Amino acid sequence: MELDKPLTRQTPKTHTQKMAAPLELLCYRGTTSCSPSLSKTLSRLSSPLAIPKSLSPILRTHSLSLHASLHSLPRFVPRHSANEFNISSAADDQLQEEDDGEEEGELVDESDGGGDLLTVDVDDLEEDARYVVEEFSSSLSTQLRIDDNDDQEKVSRKQRRLTSTVKTIPDHLLPRVAIVGRPNVGKSALFNRLVSGNKAIVVDEPGVTRDRLYGRSFWGDHEFMVVDTGGVPTVSKSQANVMEELAISTTIGMDGIPLASREAAVARMPSMIEKQATAAVEESSVIIFLVDGQAGLTAADEEISDWLRKNFSDKYIILAVNKCESPRKGIMQASEFWSLGFSPLPISAISGTGTGELLDLVCSGLKKNEDPEEFAEQEDYVPAIAIVGRPNVGKSSILNALVGEDRTIVSPVSGTTRDAIDMEFTGPDGQKFRLIDTAGIRRRAVVASSGSMTEALSVNRAFRAIRRSDVVALVIEALACITEQDCKIAERIEREGKGCLIVVNKWDTIPNKNQQTATYYEEDVREKLRILGWAPIVYSTAIAGQSVDKIIDAASTVEKERSRRLSTSVVNQVVQEALAFKSPPRTRGGKRGRIYYCTQAAIRPPTFVFFVNDAKLFPETYRRYMEKQLRSDAGFLGTPIRLLWSNRRKTEKEEGRAATRAQANLVPRERKLELAT
Repeated sequence: MELDKPLTRQTPKTHTQKMAAPLELLCYRGTTSCSPSLSKTLSRLSSPLAIPKSLSPILRTHSLSLHASLHSLPRFVPRHSANEFNISSAADDQLQEEDDGEEEGELVDESDGGGDLLTVDVDDLEEDARYVVEEFSSSLSTQLRIDDNDDQEKVSRKQRRLTSTVKTIPDHLLPRVAIVGRPNVGKSALFNRLVSGNKAIVVDEPGVTRDRLYGRSFWGDHEFMVVDTGGVPTVSKSQANVMEELAISTTIGMDGIPLASREAAVARMPSMIEKQATAAVEESSVIIFLVDGQAGLTAADEEISDWLRKNFSDKYIILAVNKCESPRKGIMQASEFWSLGFSPLPISAISGTGTGELLDLVCSGLKKNEDPEEFAEQEDYVPAIAIVGRPNVGKSSILNALVGEDRTIVSPVSGTTRDAIDMEFTGPDGQKFRLIDTAGIRRRAVVASSGSMTEALSVNRAFRAIRRSDVVALVIEALACITEQDCKIAERIEREGKGCLIVVNKWDTIPNKNQQTATYYEEDVREKLRILGWAPIVYSTAIAGQSVDKIIDAASTVEKERSRRLSTSVVNQVVQEALAFKSPPRTRGGKRGRIYYCTQAAIRPPTFVFFVNDAKLFPETYRRYMEKQLRSDAGFLGTPIRLLWSNRRKTEKEEGRAATRAQANLVPRERKLELAT
């Protein structure tokens, strides 16, 4: 769509102009990226007699008066520089080249009646807008910083050099290395050491890891996936001993569940953990069998070694003796494990002792990719979808239904999921996503009163998953509807600036549904979650696989809206209409806010910077009104938008002009004395 530049108008100042919007914002030639409905609306506005159907009823009613007021508004007319806006068409490129020799942008301020020139360099304003966004992002990150080392986001220089020179191979094509062993031998600590990050929860208690956890690792020219597994329970132990070893609770978070269901869920938990470990071993080329050198040889180690020899003799098995910090004592500690039938290797996952030799053995059992050119290149940007919510709302069931396999353990036992589980997923249209399953988020006071370090770290991982995601699927239970904790999570999502969709799971549990049930339910959700009034709502039953595909469709739409950028001409046109309907309120002293310029300075989330005379003159109610106008005219479904209000700094030309004007108004003292005599 192409918009013409407005002509300079010289009109006297009237009372109507004082009460109207302070200026008519700028419209330029340029290709817009707005929605089709808004493009049609803006094109129709070029005719004073056209009444656009896409506008609101109020705007249609007052369209003629709107055009009259727009032409009577005090106007800033630009002589903009060539690099001011992106012009995509060939004809516009030629026009842009013709404007290269013009001066910097000059805006004519006729609201003061004198037609004084107010010089504004639009390029400087665009640069200031980027600075304002960076400053705001830095301050917001400081407020939301979580007490962690961000090890996962910190990549070593060597790994950066490798990823920059070697073509990236998709995760599903990399060879896998599984770490197995009995509970509490240091598997997660070794996993974090191999993937060079703090991805797995490490606590000095058994049964922390339950699901499979994947991470990329490399050594020399080899690149592979490391798989962390839960501790393999042994068949020789009773159910009570296994429950105690895995720290399974039958009371916390299981209110309302019958006792028989609790006992059945607890009884299935060890087999589920063992099933996940078995799946990891079956898909791996190399198996690291980890034992505890300080505890010595146990019956559980012997049973696991027999299980590996009997079922996986065709795989390359490495026996690693962990917790051997001292090289001298490590040899003595490892000698005890020769009876298992494997050659023991003393290592220390905490200090890194012996991990180099371990990686040499791992790479010797892997097949090197002969021609990495045959693999398709990964997309530079893959959206991440985090599935968050309270415990037992069906987050893991949604992940399993989407990927079509039992990727995570599903159980009514509260706190089943501990780590943040990442999983690659390809949608029906070929779009790639990274799904992140998280632990249930309970209230901070409840977590603190429980005294569980594992749950505190799990909640920490869930918040970190929100931070590194692009779209968040907030899952709520249909019968429970919205709780206070859901509102707290929603506030966190909005502050992080992430796209969001609300997933109402277990929709089949609602009795006596009819055609109006979803409408009434949505009204209730909107009323209680006002902070996410822009988020779409999806109803699903994950355990039966019903409507789970709508979650991906909605997430894809939200991500596209979150990445959309409006041209500056469209932004100013929308703000111009908003100012025409409702001007900023006056203060008691008679001052009124004035908007000089507006631009979209960032995406993900969409961020708009308003340059005004004084940001304090724009109350919160007017800022919400401006956000509402942007949403109603430009869309942005499912994503928060940020409006940053910045005081426009004076340029050197303005300061020089003000100084000249002040000197012209001054009368020399000698001249005053001559007039007095």
